[in-house]
Amino acid sequence: MKINGAGILLFSFAILITNCYGTQGFYKDLFMDGGVKLTSRITLPAADSLDFDWEFLATESETTQSSVMIESPDDENGALLYPDGAPRFRAFYSNGGSATRHGNSLGEEGRNRVRAFYYNGGSYTGSCAGAFLASISYLSSGTCEAYYRIWPGRTASTGLSDTYTGHFIETGSPLLDYFDFGGDMYIDNIYHNGGCFAREDIDYPPETEVLLLYDYSGRTMHMKPSCWAYKGSAMTGRIVVIGSHPEGVYSGERLNLTEAIFLYALDGIGAPTVKVELENGIPRTMDRYTSDSLPDFARIGDKQYHHFTVDLPMDVNEIRVILNGESGFDFNLYIDSTDFAFEGSADFSDLSPGADKVISIIEPDAGIWFISVECASTVTATPVSWGYEYSGDLAVLDGLSYTITATWDTTTVAVPEIDKPTDFVIEGNYPNPFNSSTRLVVEFDSSDETEIDILAADGRLVKNLYRGCPGANEMEFTWHADDNLGIDAPSGVYFFRVRSGNKQEIKRALLIR
Repeated sequence: MKINGAGILLFSFAILITNCYGTQGFYKDLFMDGGVKLTSRITLPAADSLDFDWEFLATESETTQSSVMIESPDDENGALLYPDGAPRFRAFYSNGGSATRHGNSLGEEGRNRVRAFYYNGGSYTGSCAGAFLASISYLSSGTCEAYYRIWPGRTASTGLSDTYTGHFIETGSPLLDYFDFGGDMYIDNIYHNGGCFAREDIDYPPETEVLLLYDYSGRTMHMKPSCWAYKGSAMTGRIVVIGSHPEGVYSGERLNLTEAIFLYALDGIGAPTVKVELENGIPRTMDRYTSDSLPDFARIGDKQYHHFTVDLPMDVNEIRVILNGESGFDFNLYIDSTDFAFEGSADFSDLSPGADKVISIIEPDAGIWFISVECASTVTATPVSWGYEYSGDLAVLDGLSYTITATWDTTTVAVPEIDKPTDFVIEGNYPNPFNSSTRLVVEFDSSDETEIDILAADGRLVKNLYRGCPGANEMEFTWHADDNLGIDAPSGVYFFRVRSGNKQEIKRALLIR
């Protein structure tokens, strides 16, 4: 089974925003991994002091770990992800322990769950082994297959176990935005047990932010990065990791340090993305499961938001948005004229019980309007010795189906188009994520000049796949994860862009090396 992406980004009106909506759009704030060969911690003082809504996994059973993090009979996405591959929690925290043995226990499928979580917008934090796991390797060359490899840098072992270290706070460290730590730019007495530092001499990503430095004279680790952060793009989450262990402390500067790490990670979650621009009077049905590998049509998970837009012309008399959700569940509908629509900030809302909603707006302004669908139904989570058991109607875990339709009319007479609009339908891109090649299937009904390109997350052209006049044909295009020079592209988010005549569409792909 493949993990899906998390919707598409429409470059013509993509809007990136900071994390100002709290937990809205997520099931909970944080998931703590204390799985196989990691410390099976069931308490996390900073999560409680910050009043997070969080869950944990604490088990040495690979079967239990797999049922939570990969899939179960009731949930083919795993607890970390929604049906479209979007993160179900705002952040993922990894405990200390044995990084390699834990990564091996997850297997490639489990590691891909964590990678998709980060690349699709969830933030990642970890202590000791959790910091190792984020890197590409603890060695000076090659990659460690057991690691997540989401921070494209290298770690190195401090060689120091079962003792305490001091940490210098770097000037301008973002952690100071949350606490002043006594004003002396220093945090003392943090437990350390075989953790790592970030290597700045080999394969060091220049976007890395050094937050703390070790204070331990006589060791190679002295004045090396002990805590660092990295955010791959606006669409990914933020990685914030530390080589030592402040996470078990209940008070003082060490508690504040863990709190600041969590807050900086959560303030770096990926920006919301628009699924698609709705066309006038054309229903959009979202009914595909994870295994269908069609995230643009995926079902909606518990407490998740799906975002859409409409582009209203001048002189619209009325726009009517109709939501028909899966019977027996609660859905909410939101509309906003300027920004992504969330509860409490949207211009128009329908939060009444049930699955079917209608919002009508008389004489709306012309321009881009935002429409959001929320699945208000969720499971009941009960803590047990190894984590959480879910009860209630578990259908929400595999997602609920719905149809959204926006219809509007105008007082003006439409001007006939001189040329017939280009007509093409993208059937999907799969596999997604992928590590060697992925393909796009497009059904054309036009002889217009067409080009298909691969774009990086920042909009940069990576490779042209096709230029020509396809006619009325179904065509398949394969990208072998390289650029126009044949050089392998690095891991990350990419986009298929299809432009033909007066029409453009974008499809998202996730490359994992």
